[in-house]
Amino acid sequence: QVQLVESGGGLVQAGGSLRLSCAASGSIVTPDTMGWYRQAPGKQRELVAAMNRISSRNYRDSVKGRFTISRDNAKNTVSLQMNSLKPEDTAVYYCNVWGPTLGNYWGQGTQVTVSS
Repeated sequence: QVQLVESGGGLVQAGGSLRLSCAASGSIVTPDTMGWYRQAPGKQRELVAAMNRISSRNYRDSVKGRFTISRDNAKNTVSLQMNSLKPEDTAVYYCNVWGPTLGNYWGQGTQVTVSS
């Protein structure tokens, strides 16, 4: 079983920054992919950023140049640095880890609210 613990959400004004962190623990091998998704009220959950074990990164277009994902394979942690935040970034952000033998796991979610 894998547990994901997220931290770092909160309320920030437009143009501000937040850093989300997620730590994976339990019976875990290094995940193939670690990433962040978000879900705004009334909308589907969407990929924000993901990173694989060889440091290839994938971002949704609307966050490119503003968000940076990083991971520490030794500690099984993944972080998301969010700069120049916009009101449309407001959502619950979920940490996700996946591997072919590990399976697919989600964190409990952390609220990010950006005020205009």
